[in-house]
Amino acid sequence: MNTTKNGVEELDALCASYQSVKSEISKIIIGQDDVVKAVLMAIFSNGHCLLVGVPGLAKTLLIQTLAQALDLSFNRVQFTPDLMPSDILGAEVFGDDRNFKFIKGPVFANIVLADEINRTPPKTQSALLEAMQERAVTVAGVSHRLPAPFFVLATQNPIEQEGTYPLPEAQLDRFMFNIVLEYPTLEQEIAVVKSTTGTHPVSVQKIMGAQEILKFQQLIRGLPITDHVLEYAVRLATKTRPNTPLATLEVNKFLNWGAGPRASQQLVLGAKCHAAIQGKYAPDVEDVQAVAINVLRHRIVRNYKAEAEGMTVEKIITNLF
Repeated sequence: MNTTKNGVEELDALCASYQSVKSEISKIIIGQDDVVKAVLMAIFSNGHCLLVGVPGLAKTLLIQTLAQALDLSFNRVQFTPDLMPSDILGAEVFGDDRNFKFIKGPVFANIVLADEINRTPPKTQSALLEAMQERAVTVAGVSHRLPAPFFVLATQNPIEQEGTYPLPEAQLDRFMFNIVLEYPTLEQEIAVVKSTTGTHPVSVQKIMGAQEILKFQQLIRGLPITDHVLEYAVRLATKTRPNTPLATLEVNKFLNWGAGPRASQQLVLGAKCHAAIQGKYAPDVEDVQAVAINVLRHRIVRNYKAEAEGMTVEKIITNLF
């Protein structure tokens, strides 16, 4: 991004739009401010999100409300054990004109909610890999572009083990952020119950559309970053890799493997977006640290020693700061 008058105005517009969208979402979603912030940052950075939390924390409602506020096309896919790849991507069918034609699946939308993504086998989970990375799907040897912008926002329940399948590492790595939702405070839960047990429906206004989001994505990518901050982000990701030159004693002791190069890319993009929504013209080390846990949480794997000693992923990441 240039620091001319136009560049400054564009950044101010991004900040204002971010606050407006967040305000609209807060009409429906009470609390969860950090979660809303992280999801919006992922969207402005052209990334995907995995939301993890116990049932009833409004994960699905948050995504639906977000789609309304952003005026984007939205499809929900309920992942189940019998779901097939063609149920997500679409399929070739034999038409009345005796020719095959492609019928688009629910993945052809700006926002795709993959609800309970770990309830379907890896074969179906992997159907999203090309869509998430290439923004396209290939059916019967023909590539079909997905609408822009395109986001996969997936939910996962951490406590239900029966009938679930762990997400493959390649699938997890496609998510920019892994966001953990916590229980609301007592005051927040009282406000939630008051707002959801009455007779007054709340409507969400449309704040921005696809073209504005695409413009903001380019603005964030163009935000300058110093070599010092970029190197800090890359070193942070590199430190998570056991038995490598930069690995700490704690990493060698508690991790089986660490984050790959995609984590470094997402740390830099996330830091740029974190700076941009606060009106800063360039990210600093604090911006990298602000997004590090969400970026790295699902990209590093603890060993049995870490679990036995109660060493959490979040604590390992924080100690690397």
